[in-house]
Amino acid sequence: MNLTWRCIVSLSVLWMGCSAIPAAGAAQLDTAKIEQLAGAKGKMDEKEGVFKVSMPRADLNVSAGGVKITPAMGLTCWAAFMKMGDHAMVMGDQVLTEDQVNPVMSVALESGLDVTALHNHFTGDQPRIMFMHIGGMGDETKLAEAVGKVFAKIKETSGGKGELLKADIDPPSSSLDPRKVDEVIGQKGEMTKGVYKVTIGRTTRMMGQEVGNAMGVNTWAAFTGSDDKAVLDGDFAMTEQELQGVLKALRAARIQVVAIHNHMTGESPRIMFLHFWGVGPTVDLARGIRAALDTQK
Repeated sequence: MNLTWRCIVSLSVLWMGCSAIPAAGAAQLDTAKIEQLAGAKGKMDEKEGVFKVSMPRADLNVSAGGVKITPAMGLTCWAAFMKMGDHAMVMGDQVLTEDQVNPVMSVALESGLDVTALHNHFTGDQPRIMFMHIGGMGDETKLAEAVGKVFAKIKETSGGKGELLKADIDPPSSSLDPRKVDEVIGQKGEMTKGVYKVTIGRTTRMMGQEVGNAMGVNTWAAFTGSDDKAVLDGDFAMTEQELQGVLKALRAARIQVVAIHNHMTGESPRIMFLHFWGVGPTVDLARGIRAALDTQK
């Protein structure tokens, strides 16, 4: 039985069989075009049919635990392309200082890429470095263009030219009107020592048991400050399918995303969690949260 016939027999064999012939898929990738559009040099993995472009962050001076971290130790942005029939897939990881995270994330989302994770790889690093994972499927040229825009934004915001939101606010002195938050979000919260917190529960299942709000499966938003200038922080609970919509809504409201990860394993449906931070008028911040909630099913 030849490889082509085995690919027809079953979907499982299709996956294994097609992955065993990367040369055909690799030949279809226009690697020179990808390098041109991404603005970075790449290398082909002939065995897997994957073309990976890389951009070492040689501009960074990072240390962790007294050790100088070099690009070879993980400080390299990359994006890997693989042919998928008539289309292509891209996956990658971007090395960012904290002030670069949200400007670069906005460019990625606006360019049609998915942002799939945001976290740290080191402890005690100076400056603090965050890693933002991206992905996408579609036209090879458009994916390469999107990666090029991400790489360009990283270069543009290097050297402290990114964005961090700061505010001089003392929670015990908070004077904001909770009713304005209630009116926008549509759910009452609780005031504790100057912090007004709204919590919205969700449910999933683990080992046949439903788990929900009291077990931590919830979205919460905490406001403190004044009606004119407040600080917002919190956590969004989302299914995987809802993540991109929530990200886009928060960034459109200039609310910063500070982490994307999981809190559990083995749950169904899988729940992702997104931590956020915002500074601005209370009503504007509440509207941003409401817009993100409206993207969820």
